[in-house]
Amino acid sequence: MDSFELNKIAGAVLGVALVTMGLNMMAGIVVNPAKPVVPGYELPGGEVAAAPAAAAAATADPPIAERMTVADAGRGERGAAACRACHSFDNGGPNRVGPNLWKVVDGPKAHIDGFGYSAALRERKAKGEKWGVAELDGFLKNPKGYLPGTSMSFAGIGRADQRADLIAYLTSLK
Repeated sequence: MDSFELNKIAGAVLGVALVTMGLNMMAGIVVNPAKPVVPGYELPGGEVAAAPAAAAAATADPPIAERMTVADAGRGERGAAACRACHSFDNGGPNRVGPNLWKVVDGPKAHIDGFGYSAALRERKAKGEKWGVAELDGFLKNPKGYLPGTSMSFAGIGRADQRADLIAYLTSLK
């Protein structure tokens, strides 16, 4: 194949590309769709306001006092297996990545002297705050949401009954 044939092939390819681009531009000029200010469809106003409130009520946890009446410390001890990677639960047990959790319920926040707690937790201790059942429930549900600045890298326990069982187990550690 000589260079003249190659030039004809390259010209044909470039010509097709030029015609395709030209047709695309012309189609954009001829058919100019109006873009909406807000993408999507507008929903009726009354139903939108009611839906989040109903969803929030459906997903709200029962009060911790009610859950504690049916909580089982045995199930909580089994559920604490995941916590044992970072915490110990024995009287006088060692601190690990996290502190020993013996007598944590109704005790002061940042209860072990010399442990490297986050500044947020040390600040709460300075205010005299304690780990009550409700405080533990909020912290175990979402540690970073309950205590911004905490160094605990745990996503939290989503199920309310599992949190209550774990708190029942922690309450028994006295």
